[in-house]
Parts: sequence; C-alpha cells; structure tokens
Amino acid sequence: MAVDYYKTLEVSQDANETEIKKAFYRRARELHPDVNKAPDAEERFKELNEAYDVLSDSNKRAHYDRFGTAGGSGGGGGYQYVDFDDLFGSGFGMGDLFSQFFGGSAYGRTAVRKEGRDMGVGLKLTLEEVATGTKKELVYDRLAPCETCDGTGVGAGGKTVECGSCHGSGRVVTVQRTFLGDMQTQTTCRDCGGTGKAIDIPCPDCDGQGRLPDRQRVNIDVPHGIRDGQQLRLSGYGEAGMHGAPAGNLIVTVRIEPHREFKRDGDNLHVSRDIPITQATLGARITIPGIMPDEKIEVEIPQGCQNDQVVRVRGYGLPRFKKETRGDLSVHVRVVIPKNLTKRQTELLEELAREFGDEVGAKKGLGQRLKDALS
Repeated sequence: MAVDYYKTLEVSQDANETEIKKAFYRRARELHPDVNKAPDAEERFKELNEAYDVLSDSNKRAHYDRFGTAGGSGGGGGYQYVDFDDLFGSGFGMGDLFSQFFGGSAYGRTAVRKEGRDMGVGLKLTLEEVATGTKKELVYDRLAPCETCDGTGVGAGGKTVECGSCHGSGRVVTVQRTFLGDMQTQTTCRDCGGTGKAIDIPCPDCDGQGRLPDRQRVNIDVPHGIRDGQQLRLSGYGEAGMHGAPAGNLIVTVRIEPHREFKRDGDNLHVSRDIPITQATLGARITIPGIMPDEKIEVEIPQGCQNDQVVRVRGYGLPRFKKETRGDLSVHVRVVIPKNLTKRQTELLEELAREFGDEVGAKKGLGQRLKDALS
C-alpha cells in the first residue's frame, strides 16, 4: 500500500469503528498545528484526516484493504466528504474546535456558543429521481454527542459546579491604574467561557465538551418535483450543542444533474425528436418515452409540420412540487431530409415537384443525360 492508513491512525487492521474514532481523536489532539509546532505538523494532520475519512467508511475501507487505495465514494446518493476546515460553517473551523479542547479549560478561553451550528451538504439527483421522488442516505462528518457522557461533558463521579474564577457570573472585572485614575473593565470569564459553570471531573473522551467528531448517516425523503438549488432542512442533524444544548440543523442543497434528452423549464420538459419528411408533410402519430418509469407518450404530429416546430403535450412534464398535477411536455420537431434515395424514390419526388411546379435537381451534363437515356 502506498499509504498505510492504519499506521497513520496507530490502530491494528482489525480495529473496530469505535477504536478508529478514539484513535483519530487522540492523534488529532497530538498533531493539530495549534498545539504541535513541528514543521510538518500541518501535513501530518491532513494525512490523519485522510486516513480517518477512509477507515471510518466501511465501503472505502473494504476497497482500501483489497486494493490499497480508497476508491470511489462509499456513502451512497448524497455523500460528499467534508474537510474539517469547512465542517462547521463560516468562521468556525477545526482550529476553533481544537482551541476549545487545548485552551486549558473544558470551556475554552473565550465565550463559547453552546448551541450547535447549522451545517450544509450537497445532494445530487437525476431528473428521473426528481420525477418520482426518492430516498437517499446522506453521509457527512459533524460534531456529534459524546457517547461516553451522553453529551453532558461530565465524567464518572463528576458534576457541574459554580465557576471558581467568576463565582457563577460568567464575567470577570479587572482594574488598571492609569494617569487618569483606575479604569475598570469587564470581560468574559476565560475559564468558563461566560457560562458561569464548570465541571469538576470532565469526561476523559471529550474533555468536558460533550461532543466529538463523528461520521453521521441519515436517510432523507426527497419529494417529487424539487427544484435545482432548493434546500431541505433536517432539524437536529447539524452540529451537536455543548453539554446537551440543542443541535443545529442540516441544510441539504439539491443539485440536479443534466439529462441526456430532457431539458427542464420549471415544471415543464422539453425534448427533441427527428421525424422523416413524409411524416412532417402528411402528419403522423408517434410514440416517445416519458420521464416517468415505463411511460409511453403519444404525440400528434400535425400535417405540414415545419422544422423546429414545437408540439405540446399537456400533463406529461414533471410532477409539481408536493402536488399531484404535472407540467407539460414540449416536443421540438426536427425534420430529417433523406440523403440516399433509390431511383424509384427520386422519380416519385420529381413527380411531386412537377405537381407543385417546383424546379428541382442540378443541371445534368451530356454524359449523365446519355447514361439516363441508356438506362
């Protein structure tokens, strides 16, 4: 194997999911650039992140064990790996997370937001999935409640107590002597982060945070007719709150992949179809496949149909969002002119041209006229 992810995480090849998770957390605390000042700390932390991404996903891990590479994404329809630097939304990255863990206090050095933040993931859908609605499994990384302390941050035998530095107020008053006299300032308590509370025995796994980095899997029902860019909100599936505080939401942004035949216009669909000149001239009834499974649509081609003419079939577009009605289907007709004609077909067309009074055909030379006469 080009990269030994097991060695990077310092686990055996038969390590289970819990062991891998704990090893990642332990190694991350050792290697994160905020606490590790070695020149290669940042690079090693990225390697650790990559190792955890692979070994914590059963499909990727199986592919890696067999072939020595991570292979494709292992999470099904909605999986997009979220790098920890982007995991927690604007203005809050892995450095902020670990600064809380390594700040010398279970609550960090500055005021800490206890409620979990919203998170966002992208979900790709085909147009067929939009037409019928679908179920998808989303796989993403987040701060999840610590299982050891049930998200409280309190270790065995511990309890929540009044902060000794601010005596429960969450604020610390300092006095500085200046030439103008004593100046009093009030700041957030660095030891409790403004909460006024502390934990006498923090949970050893989460250091009193009540949450840990984890991989989350959640199933989502996508209703039919959803639009590109539309968002679905899953309450409580975002970042977990500290010490049992409410979790944020997971915002799922839908992206619809281009279709090989159909073009979407709101709830309406557009499709192009080639028809021979005879059907365009005389009219015809053709059958084309629809967007719904096994759907066959009869399209009436009017007599004298022109090239690029649009024939509308009502009620055969996309289902409207969370409704039973559908948009329309517009069939863009492309009249195909035959290139290779038999002698009989040429004669018939020439006869038709004479009926219309049309001059057709290129002027023939002497050789071609003799050849026609002999034949």
